[in-house]
Formats: sequence, structure tokens, C-alpha cells
Amino acid sequence: MNFEDYETLPTQNSVVHMTAGAMAGVMEHCIMYPLDSVKTRMQSLRSAHNSTITETFRYMVQREGLLRPIRGMTAVVAGAGPAHACFFATYEHSKHTLSHYTRHRHDHIVHGLSGCIASLVHDAVSNPAEVVKQRLQMLNSAYRGVWECARHVYRTEGLRAFYRSYGTQVAMNVPFQALHFMAYEWSQSRLNPTRAYDPRAHALSGALAGALAASATTPLDVCKTVLNTQEGKWRAERLRDAAAHVLRASGARGFFRGLQARVLYQMPAAAICWLTYETFKHALATVDGASEAAGATPTPQPAAHSPAGPPPLACAALRLAAASGDV
Repeated sequence: MNFEDYETLPTQNSVVHMTAGAMAGVMEHCIMYPLDSVKTRMQSLRSAHNSTITETFRYMVQREGLLRPIRGMTAVVAGAGPAHACFFATYEHSKHTLSHYTRHRHDHIVHGLSGCIASLVHDAVSNPAEVVKQRLQMLNSAYRGVWECARHVYRTEGLRAFYRSYGTQVAMNVPFQALHFMAYEWSQSRLNPTRAYDPRAHALSGALAGALAASATTPLDVCKTVLNTQEGKWRAERLRDAAAHVLRASGARGFFRGLQARVLYQMPAAAICWLTYETFKHALATVDGASEAAGATPTPQPAAHSPAGPPPLACAALRLAAASGDV
């Protein structure tokens, strides 16, 4: 499959992007979940047994059980699928639309802006699952499961608790995704200039982009953890409150707690995510092309090619509504 087939066909089909994105999100988060648990525990303002990755992981397993590092994974599966489906569909549609308006000039700006737009949609879907996940990951968590935690948070703190950190998450993910997508697309232009399907190039580009974006946004990730977990006396309602708690508890160095774990998580996670996404994108595009070649009914196209059809963002919203009804 040449460059034009690979890039053009999938870009016009939001269902392809949503399917590939959902699979990429679930694969990324599930495979790397134990390290994510370690990262969250290291960012806790409690100072017991969380100074290094090895110490934190050993303590979790020895004192809390072998399965402790994967506790809360159900919340990730419930949130990552629809969130990443909407994320990649929005990104591809934004990139295609903005590139058309700019006539493919200033591509780095287009990629970064598209990532920012996509992150707004992603965070709105994923934030409640992130709250539940992080509370289950904390030391001495009082919750036995995902639904018990979700019900308790809702009954005691209200619906607002699930979006307490949304502003912080957006403030973190907008620059994160801008850096991530700009680095990924730049790396692709160097490692894979023909933009053919190349698993090695996709994985390496994803790892580089993930490491760069994770390093730059760790301070905001620490504050987000404080807002989500609401541990003991460290309760905060706003980003400013969370930052003050971190500064008071650990000094300026506290904003970089869990940096190594976050980078080690994001590098393979981003590599897995991009490799899975590009693989499904390639496979689904190949099947789509084969169906059309065999005389099958062409896959319905979004509004970019069919004025009567729903736009990609509308498709994303409908699928998100359907998915949220199952959570």
C-alpha cells in the first residue's frame, strides 16, 4: 500500500480511527498499568516506602499482595476505550481539516493544535475513570472495587469530584499532546519519510514523543494526583491548592516526584499506543480497500465527502454516549 492509499483512505473514515484508537488505548493502559500504579504511589504526599520505583513496587507486592499493582485496571478499560476512540477520531479529523485550510503549510503547528483539540475531548471522557483508578491505587485504599469506589465518591463528594482535576488535566494534557504529536510527526518525517506502514518507525517515534511530553508535564501530573486522591489532610479543590500542598510537603523537588516512573511508563506506553493504532489503521484500511475492489458496498464516509452524513465529531459523540451507557 503506497503513501496516498495509507494516509488518504483512513483519514476519511472516522469509524476506522475510533476502532483503532479504542484498541490502542486499552492496549497501552493495560500493558503498562503496574508501572502507572507505582508512579501514582510515588506522587503521593505520604512519604512512606515510595522514594524509588523498586522500593515502591516491592512494598506494594510484599505488604499488599501480588495483584496490588493492577488494582483498578477495570476503570482504565472502561474509560480508555471510548476516550481514545474519540481522541484519535478528533485528532485525525482536525489534522485533515486544518491541513486543508493551511494547504499543508505549517504542519508542525497543525499537528500540535490538533493534539490539543483532541485532548479536550479525551479528558472529558477519561477524567472520572482516572479519579477512581488513582483512589484504588493509593496506599491503604478503603475501596474493594471500582464500582464501590465510584459510588462512594459520588455519594460523599458529589458529581463534581469526578471533574475536580479536569482543569488541571487539561492544563497538563494540552501542552503534553501538543509536544507529543509534534514530536511524533517530526520523528516520522525523519524515520519514515514515505509514511508507509512501518512498525519500527511508529514504535520509536511514539517512545520519543512520550518521553519528551512526559518529562515536560510531570509537575502538573503531581498536582493532578493530589486533586484526585484527596488524601488525609492534603485536600485540595484547585490547582493552586494542590501546588501549595506539594511545595509545603516536599519543596520544589516534590513537583518531580515520580518523574522517572512517568517517563518509563510513557515511553513504552506511547510506543504501544502508536504501534497498535497504526497497525489497526493499516489493517482496517486494507480490508476497506479490498471490499471496494471486490465490488462490495463502500464504507459510508463522513461529512467531508458526504454533505448529508454526520460529521466525525458527531459520530464520536454518539459512540461516546453509547459507550458511557455500558460503563
